Amino acid sequence: MHRFVTVFTFLILLAPVPALAEPADVSDADREAIRAVVEDQLAAFQADDAVRAFSHASPMIRRAFGTPSNFMRMVVTGYPPVHRPQAVEFQDIVDYRGAPTQRVFLVGPDGRSVIALYVMERQAGGVWKINGCYLVKAEDSMV
Repeated sequence: MHRFVTVFTFLILLAPVPALAEPADVSDADREAIRAVVEDQLAAFQADDAVRAFSHASPMIRRAFGTPSNFMRMVVTGYPPVHRPQAVEFQDIVDYRGAPTQRVFLVGPDGRSVIALYVMERQAGGVWKINGCYLVKAEDSMV
């Protein structure tokens, strides 16, 4: 249980994250692939498909949560805007601590706006996985 709390604390952050001004140096093909991974994970959450959602997590995240049901439980309880967004708008991909990070504007089920920062990790063979998601406060309007 301690490991779950530690990882959960690492993944959710409701304060500004510094150093996001620089665009990430990724190809157009990588931008499309990253967006497709995040879109499919969001669709999996909408369908309550824990196995599919968990398949997009990096090895570190998969080790931390162990099972798709543990991962889904964390998302349901700690990430309502990701689990059941009312609105989704993909924004730019920025560099965060050397990792491409997809910014996604979300309106949660409570009507509050957040930016989800999906930190991405390229796997062997070029496949992209989600290596963390931070939620930060957002303006209340879609750009």
